[in-house]
Amino acid sequence: MSLGNGDSLLAIDHVQVFVADRAAACHWYARILGLVPVPVPELAFWATNGGPLTLSNAARSVTLALFEQAETPHRATVALRVDGPDFLAWRADLAAEPDLALRFEDHAVAWSLYFADPDTNRFEITTYDYFAVAKALADD
Repeated sequence: MSLGNGDSLLAIDHVQVFVADRAAACHWYARILGLVPVPVPELAFWATNGGPLTLSNAARSVTLALFEQAETPHRATVALRVDGPDFLAWRADLAAEPDLALRFEDHAVAWSLYFADPDTNRFEITTYDYFAVAKALADD
């Protein structure tokens, strides 16, 4: 028996990400993923005394809450979905980052890019536009 109705879930509100240096992480997330602090005055108090600093994209469809905390073991990967052309653009942009250990995988029905932030939080950029990306890669 389910405790709730999954259909009532509207979206993922945010993903908590634990970092050693929130200021450095904020810069990394802006540079690599284009996520910047969310200017929501009523939530600003959360970013004090170890609370979360909320980062988001312009559409506010992807939100991370950065918590400053000593290193913790990581067991999850945050997967972000994009379309085929954007996947190819992400692949080119991330491959140009010298300190990013980027892994590219063909999953037969999807393509994924795997990488981690400086605090070892793991991320994946994935697309299900499999054949469009395969064609573009073959044409290169």
